[in-house]
Amino acid sequence: MLEADGYRLLLDMGNGALGALQRHVDIYSVDAVYLSHLHADHCFDLCSYWVARKFHPGGAKSRIPVYGPKGVAHRVSEAYGLDPDPGMTEVFDFHELVPGGFRIGPFSVRVDYVNHPVEAFGIRLEHGGTSMAYSGDTGVCDSLVDLATDTDLFLCEAAFQNHREHPKDMHLTGSEAGEHASRARARSLLLTHLVPWNDDDVTLTEARSTYGGPIDLARSGQVHTVGG
Repeated sequence: MLEADGYRLLLDMGNGALGALQRHVDIYSVDAVYLSHLHADHCFDLCSYWVARKFHPGGAKSRIPVYGPKGVAHRVSEAYGLDPDPGMTEVFDFHELVPGGFRIGPFSVRVDYVNHPVEAFGIRLEHGGTSMAYSGDTGVCDSLVDLATDTDLFLCEAAFQNHREHPKDMHLTGSEAGEHASRARARSLLLTHLVPWNDDDVTLTEARSTYGGPIDLARSGQVHTVGG
C-alpha cells in the first residue's frame, strides 16, 4: 500500500492480501487499486474486497477506481462467478491500462509492458520529488529498467534463483533483479515475490552480487518512507 497526502493506493491484491491489509488500516480507507496483471496471486482478493464494499451493513461503499490490464473487469467477475454485466462495476470503476503516463490521486504514474506470459505491467510512481517503481511479475526486460531509472525505491520481484532451472521470460532471479536495479541507478532495492521453496538469504546474496546499494527483503507489515 502506498500513501501520500492521505491518499491510499494498493499495488496488487492477490489471495491473502485483504486479511493482511486489515491488520494495519481500515480497509474502507483505500482510494484506488492497481493490478499489475491478472494471475490469481495478484488480483483474486479483489473479489473479497468487492463483497466487503458492496454488502456493508451501512450500505454499499462508494465506487473506487481499479486499474488493470485489458479484460480486468471480466476477469474478476468471472473469478467470483458473476454475470459480467454488471459484474463488479457497481463497486469498482475499472480502467484498462495502456503504456504511458497518467495520474492516480496525488501520484504521477507511468506504466509499461513487462515480460510475463500474460499481459503485465510495471509501474513508476512519483510524488513530491520522490519516486518508486514496482516490477509486478516479469522476466528480464529493458522497459523495467526504464521505469526504475533514478528511483528512490525499486520494489522488484525475485522469484527465481540462479542454481535452479526455470522457465524463460517469467520471473527474475535475485542477481537479475540486482542487475536491473544497477542499470537503473535505483537508490535502494526491495526484493518481493519471494517463494516458499527458496532460501531468501540465497536470493539476497544473489542480488548483492550485482547491486551495491541498500537492499532488503519485503516483509509483511514493513513500512518504508520513500525519499525520506
